[in-house]
Amino acid sequence: MLIKSVCIPKENLTTVDESCTLEDALNILEDSGYRCVPVLDATEKIFRGNIYKMHIYRHKSNGGDMTLPVTHLLKNATKFIYIDSSFFKVFFTIKELPYIAVLDKNHQFYGILTHSKLLNILSQSWNVSEGRFVLTIASPGRQGDLASMSKIISRYASIASCITLDIGRDEFIRRTLITLPAGTTEKTCQEITEQLEKKDFKVVEIEDLTKEK
Repeated sequence: MLIKSVCIPKENLTTVDESCTLEDALNILEDSGYRCVPVLDATEKIFRGNIYKMHIYRHKSNGGDMTLPVTHLLKNATKFIYIDSSFFKVFFTIKELPYIAVLDKNHQFYGILTHSKLLNILSQSWNVSEGRFVLTIASPGRQGDLASMSKIISRYASIASCITLDIGRDEFIRRTLITLPAGTTEKTCQEITEQLEKKDFKVVEIEDLTKEK
């Protein structure tokens, strides 16, 4: 995954210096309109964590001292990835965060990868814009199942994208989502479905992407 090409670099971000007070940080958050921003050290090279608007407001409403340093309410200090991190590392680190901090090979803050950007990457892998039908195919997870499905489908159409779900969740069931390219007819889709089911692959759902646009 080319993180460097999809993350927002440091120079284009709103950040907070670790020496700021909570009051200063709140003003920065209010002016920017963001619900949280990265907190950096004085050199703007070291990621200290994130500061959230709601945590500052909660602190303030409870009579907390707003002259305390922003580090008093730091969150997500250990939530970061590297420019060369794998997709799986990114996916399982970001989870519920609005963004994940990105560090370079020298462990210095490079920028952020937003949740929305990650979802956009996933949607591109689904190839919705170039697809016609998405087949959800259930299989027992045997060795060679994916190769067999691909061989059957390639007799009738090319494969625009392929995603396999449920790995590790159920020992006996796998769901493979295969997108057939734009231009695939309903007749071709039906022929593919029939041939797959003859080989004991169950097509549990067929989604026509043209009806979703």
